[in-house]
Amino acid sequence: MMKKYLLIALLSLLTLAVSAQRIIRDRHIVNQQERMVFKQWSKSKFTPTSGFLGLNPNYLLTWAWHPDYPKNDLRPLGPAGPQTQRLAFAAAMQNTENAYKLHADTLRNTVVTEAVNYSAIFSNADPLWMLYYRHEFEPLLDQQDEELLSNVSTKERDYLVRTGVYEWYLEESDGIRERLDGAMNTTVDRGSRILAYHRLFLEYRKLNTAWEAKKQYARKFLSLSESAGKMKSREQPIVQSQGYRTDQQIADDILRKSKL
Repeated sequence: MMKKYLLIALLSLLTLAVSAQRIIRDRHIVNQQERMVFKQWSKSKFTPTSGFLGLNPNYLLTWAWHPDYPKNDLRPLGPAGPQTQRLAFAAAMQNTENAYKLHADTLRNTVVTEAVNYSAIFSNADPLWMLYYRHEFEPLLDQQDEELLSNVSTKERDYLVRTGVYEWYLEESDGIRERLDGAMNTTVDRGSRILAYHRLFLEYRKLNTAWEAKKQYARKFLSLSESAGKMKSREQPIVQSQGYRTDQQIADDILRKSKL
């Protein structure tokens, strides 16, 4: 029972001791905390002070060993504080990072532009090809060899095949188509590719003009050959034009005039 009372009394004393503690506010500590954090330090706040005629022994014991301490600004966020330097360094690193990022983005855009400019993958998506050359080369790309002579007569078809004109056109058109395919699938700059398109287009147009002319010549040649054959076999009489005279008529006219 006594032990119980002693324990209660001891706990009561401890409670009184704890409640009896008071907060100590030392202005020296407060000043030092303010100096280290945010406030501008003033020499008048360096305590203990020198006192009358600088004879304060506490001042001598405290600051005699650190004469330069009051002159130094130790605030982390001061003009030259470590935190300020860290923030300035972080800002400088951020600016450098942004500059590197801008440079990298510029290089990326340049690389993408050059890739699009040189790569054959994007040749079919070229605006000039889609708007002009694709339509001009469409007959060549969709050409069916058996349909080239579909609009001519049988005699003309036989003549063009027999004389080699048809084979000549097939070889020339195949060559232009192969070179066009090479220009579209070769890694080359866009300007050179467009120039190749234009040169091939001029050749293709010239080839088509020659092909049409040869078909017309074949039609005329066959017509003239047919007319000459009929005349030779006398299936078609010779029609005398106005003013035409035979040799006998000319001789009779000469004899008649001589008798006069």
